[in-house]
Amino acid sequence: MIDLYTWPTPNGWKAHIMLEECGLEYQVHAIDIGRGDQHQPDFLALSPNNRIPAIVDHDGPGGKPISVFESGAILVYLAEKTGKFYASTLRDQTQINQWLMWQMGGVGPMLGQNHHFVKYAPEQIPYAQTRYINETKRLYGVADKQLGKNAFLAGDDYTIADIACYGWMSLWEGQKQDISAFPNVERWLTQVGERPAVQRGMALLRDRRENFANVTTAQEQLFGNKPT
Repeated sequence: MIDLYTWPTPNGWKAHIMLEECGLEYQVHAIDIGRGDQHQPDFLALSPNNRIPAIVDHDGPGGKPISVFESGAILVYLAEKTGKFYASTLRDQTQINQWLMWQMGGVGPMLGQNHHFVKYAPEQIPYAQTRYINETKRLYGVADKQLGKNAFLAGDDYTIADIACYGWMSLWEGQKQDISAFPNVERWLTQVGERPAVQRGMALLRDRRENFANVTTAQEQLFGNKPT
């Protein structure tokens, strides 16, 4: 029913987990971002920003196919399609949307820059590393405070806000964070990570995940770092 175009990254994991949580049938199409598959015309027709994931739902609104790109939009689409992991009232939807946008506008970009300058940059830039490690720490603090008041990010229920954040924040060690400084986040990571659908989603294409810092082709395809 659904074609999933993806790769095992924090953004890809969002779609993997949501499809598993919703029990939807899907077919996986691996987009090897280290090899440059994301720049191919067929994929760009689905995801014009050349980023994974993207989906094609052959049973879309009105029974007609629809393609969706951007991981946050995919989460909202699947939540509204299935009526799962979202909310029925505008007030509760707004609470969820706030934390989803927090991930899309803060956690994803800032932790992504952390990953880049700590792991992938061709030269060590201490200012950039400190900047993004500290911003990551601040964001973990925001989440820790919220999770000290609620079981999950948007309240008492597990929602797409948690699905959006889990993959990124599960990589805390590589982001140079001390998880013991954020006990509520640590509790939440354990709780979410124990969900069978989360485990299945995280396992999808896991054997193809690699350290792009050691792959010259990936450095060029992802970051424009041409070999010298």
